[in-house]
Amino acid sequence: MKRAIFLDRDGTLIAEKDYLCDPAQVQVFSGAAVALKRLTDAGFQLFMVTNQSGVGRGYFAMADVDKVNARVLAEFRVGGVTFQKIYIAPEAPDQPSRGRKPSPQFLFDAREEYGIDLANSFMIGDKLIDLECGWNAGVRASILVRTGYGAETEQKFASQLVRAVVVDDLRAAADWILRQK
Repeated sequence: MKRAIFLDRDGTLIAEKDYLCDPAQVQVFSGAAVALKRLTDAGFQLFMVTNQSGVGRGYFAMADVDKVNARVLAEFRVGGVTFQKIYIAPEAPDQPSRGRKPSPQFLFDAREEYGIDLANSFMIGDKLIDLECGWNAGVRASILVRTGYGAETEQKFASQLVRAVVVDDLRAAADWILRQK
């Protein structure tokens, strides 16, 4: 079984821009590619798990999400980082959804499709729903980064973060993961 890092996109890998639909606005966080490269070099596979409710709300099309994701992937490829797959939930919060976080369904899908050992994998995100997704799937740890909405999430949901690891950014998350035995 393989180990994986499941990552939220907006606010975790790239700067949060409300309802991002323009690839030109993609801004990868400083040090993110180096951090993820360290994790892949240690044997982890990378998966992006993203809610894109702008599609379900009618703000933009799935094609726009695909263009943004292509730009994100290209930016990380420059640093030698590749993702196995991007799981996208395009539904609005009030619409039925198979995989919209906090649902663990996409992590279960990765387990089946790629042979991922969820108990030795990690979820990283900037919102409570990201952490809940990981907990619901039974990952080893859910990690909150203080980028994006992370600092606000830390303050607003402090009592619910007892099980979470809270760090400044992806570099700190990678450091923490690589220290685990």
